[in-house]
Amino acid sequence: MNRIATCLLLVSLAGTFLASLTGAQEKTADPLSGKEQSAAGPEKSPQENADKTADARPLRIVFLAGRPSHGYGAHEHFAGCRLLATRLQEGMPGIETEVLKYEWPDETAFENCDAIVMYCDGGAGHPANGHLDLIDRLSARGVGIVCLHYGVEVPAGKSGEKFLDWIGGYFEADWSVNPHWTARFETLPEHPITRGVRPFAIQDEWYFHMRFREGMAGVTPILSAIAPEETMSRGDGPHSGNPYVRKEVAEGIPQITAWASERPDGGRGFGFTGGHDHWNWGDENFRKVVLNAIVWTAGGEVPADGVPSLMAASLDELKENQDEDAPEKYDWDTAKSRMSPAGKEPKQ
Repeated sequence: MNRIATCLLLVSLAGTFLASLTGAQEKTADPLSGKEQSAAGPEKSPQENADKTADARPLRIVFLAGRPSHGYGAHEHFAGCRLLATRLQEGMPGIETEVLKYEWPDETAFENCDAIVMYCDGGAGHPANGHLDLIDRLSARGVGIVCLHYGVEVPAGKSGEKFLDWIGGYFEADWSVNPHWTARFETLPEHPITRGVRPFAIQDEWYFHMRFREGMAGVTPILSAIAPEETMSRGDGPHSGNPYVRKEVAEGIPQITAWASERPDGGRGFGFTGGHDHWNWGDENFRKVVLNAIVWTAGGEVPADGVPSLMAASLDELKENQDEDAPEKYDWDTAKSRMSPAGKEPKQ
């Protein structure tokens, strides 16, 4: 063999050796599609790669379920948290959940936590009032904060300022109101939280006229509806009415009942004012908004069609885990009327 041939052979062998070290992969044709693919198999999509990365450590969601307060079928914090946690684990295999009942847990409960969901009574008795520093540390670490129904109300001042920072808004007494009404969500913004959600209408104790960050900085309205005049039928009071909200309702200004927020450090928050009536969790769209929001707030990827529900929530499932036994004569027809399959208008 002459010197030139020897050199060419050595160069070829060196190239093969280096390719094996760097993981260079030869392209071959897929026998089914005819498209090129790596010799190691089809290339992964960005979503598959993201899922693989997420598999390294599942997202962990901690639910804080408040004490009983309103009787059967209302403010069912524990039953609501259990239903949401079950749906998340069924529809999103890369998520782990823990539902903590009534008592505020030891700080160790929040280790490796990606989001906390507070579904509880609020105001002066909100459990967060006594743990602002802890939640602040979690928020600074990037933990998402979700507050549902009465859980969005805290006193103005230190607690209110923290909620503005964590979730972008809160129910402020003598500014916000809490009427029961049928909200008609006819248009939805383009946002990961609204994926798979269709316009819907449902009756609940929808709070509105929240106190938001100045200029709505970092806040995105998710559910908004025009509040009818009857929402102002009560006199002025800390929760019933004030000149500011009356003016907006009279002018037909859409009222925000659910919102997403982002913090300058990248942390996320979500507020949802519905959830008084437990049976509303049986509505596919109502439930999907909150499930999507929990995933998004935790930093997860919301599927294109939203968090899937492998089965509709049945009346029997909604009866589970409630704090009290059902009264002997209960209006089951009203409970059933709040439930609707995906994509269908709920009965009014």
